[in-house]
Amino acid sequence: MQMFIDGKWIDKKEKINVYDPFDNSVIDTVPKADKEDALVALKSAEKGFKISKSLKVHERANILFKTAEYVERNLEDFAITIAREGSKTIKEARKEARRCVNTLRVSAEESKRIQGETIPFDSFPGGENKFGYYYRFPIGIILAITPFNDPLNLVAHKLGPAFAGGNSVILKPATVTPLSAIKLAQAFLESGLPAECLQVITGNGSEIGPILVKDDRVRMVSFTGGVEAGKEVASMAGIKKIGMELGSNSPVIVWKDTNIDYAVDSCVSGAFWAAGQNCIGVQRIYIHDEIYDVFRDKFVERTLKYKIGNKLQDDTDMGPMITEKEAIRVERWVKEAVEMGAKCLCGGKRTGALMEPTVLENVPETATIHYEEVFGPAVNLYRISTLEEGIEKSNSLNYGLLAGVFTADINIAFKAAYELDCGGVMINESTDYRLDSMPFGGIKNSGLGREGIKFALQEMTEPKVICITQI
Repeated sequence: MQMFIDGKWIDKKEKINVYDPFDNSVIDTVPKADKEDALVALKSAEKGFKISKSLKVHERANILFKTAEYVERNLEDFAITIAREGSKTIKEARKEARRCVNTLRVSAEESKRIQGETIPFDSFPGGENKFGYYYRFPIGIILAITPFNDPLNLVAHKLGPAFAGGNSVILKPATVTPLSAIKLAQAFLESGLPAECLQVITGNGSEIGPILVKDDRVRMVSFTGGVEAGKEVASMAGIKKIGMELGSNSPVIVWKDTNIDYAVDSCVSGAFWAAGQNCIGVQRIYIHDEIYDVFRDKFVERTLKYKIGNKLQDDTDMGPMITEKEAIRVERWVKEAVEMGAKCLCGGKRTGALMEPTVLENVPETATIHYEEVFGPAVNLYRISTLEEGIEKSNSLNYGLLAGVFTADINIAFKAAYELDCGGVMINESTDYRLDSMPFGGIKNSGLGREGIKFALQEMTEPKVICITQI
């Protein structure tokens, strides 16, 4: 595939291979961009912003609706691309493609709801003969840096609101999964998006990232990735908006009065969806002591039924991790925890990039797999005696994206919801739940700002005040 810069599809002599992590076969190549490509993209994006900000609201909405229809018509093709270049099974990939359609449609709808308000200037002495209002205007060029784990829908979460607000975008997709993003760019262009409004640049982030992030013409960096990379981006960005989603180490509290079978099914899915490579995946489960043994046994039994293997087979539950290197890392963290006294209840073994779904208990708090984001198919079980203990332990790490609580008691639910330090609390649901229109983001090391179309639109536009004095 080619990258899209300055209104043209561009190839380069130097390529980057895109691999299927299941068998390490090369499924395609993309150009390896250099510094000059980045500078051309910036210049073109300047021209693109002059075009995008002049588009009428109905024109922006129409482009987004048409793009959603394009993806929907080609849903299976998008799903196969997602599955082949990444870790998701075909079932998981189809769900992501359907979510992308929804994300784009909601973006189209929200483009019509970017509203301002009248301002009561006469609320303070001296403003008696003044009236006015504010409206929201696009901020300019948005640099969108996207991860590998949702290679289509997380791109849509950046492009949809950006175009709804009248901005232009430079998209830098994950080096290992650029194909879905390129296909989505094709969908936008086929649907009438003016060519200069979108640049898609492929290459190594370490080479082209600093050029794009530091440039003053970029008015916002929307980044999804790891904490260390996020810190580096923030240190380079200068005076511009930054939106960051940096992952988590998501806790779930399972209270003694819950429906155990329901909680088990929800948490197993939450832990192992997309081979655990999910920023809101379940990593720590705090279970009331009275039901711990029953929950643990059912959880392990359900996990052992997981079928891992070929992603394109409909009966496969979990595919490989994105690279063998990442699978080796998770395997190493599991071994470290066991050496420190943890018990591996199931899993723990690796074949290439395929890491077995792994369940641990008695994990020391000094083990890496306890306090870092595992971003792999491993989950830790812990006993608690009180709700306060569960809340305290859930809040003990420097992450705060989503948390989950399973209980039949509304008082327990509300107490936990208001005392858990995070961006969202899922009651009777695992942390692995996201409605694409809800505000999505975290606190502490989990990031800055909020995504979710309406809320991303607020980040990607600015209010301008108009004050009129009667004379």
